[in-house]
Amino acid sequence: MSDAQSPLTPAMFNVLLALADGDKHGYAVLKEVAEQTPGEVQLSTGTLYGIIKRLLADGLIVEVRRHPAIENDDQRRRYYHLTDTGRGVALAEAERMEKLVARARSKQLVRALKPV
Repeated sequence: MSDAQSPLTPAMFNVLLALADGDKHGYAVLKEVAEQTPGEVQLSTGTLYGIIKRLLADGLIVEVRRHPAIENDDQRRRYYHLTDTGRGVALAEAERMEKLVARARSKQLVRALKPV
């Protein structure tokens, strides 16, 4: 990342999370973020593609050329893949957040969360 020390925005982190389990096109990323963060992270298509542009520039994701079978896809869609660097940045961000929550628990600010 251009500023490796700064935390990711929630929107950027959620885009990386959406790609963590496989390649997706932009609309699939948008839908997954909406489903996984009901109302918490709202992405417009403009915001999403701005984030994608930055993640591409930072080397956290790459555009992939392979597409599903033509009957299952629109060939105009662009698919994105999480790079090893992107996976490492997402992992570092998850660990950073986990440490913050642990500190908040140690201060009795929050209790252990219920499993989802």
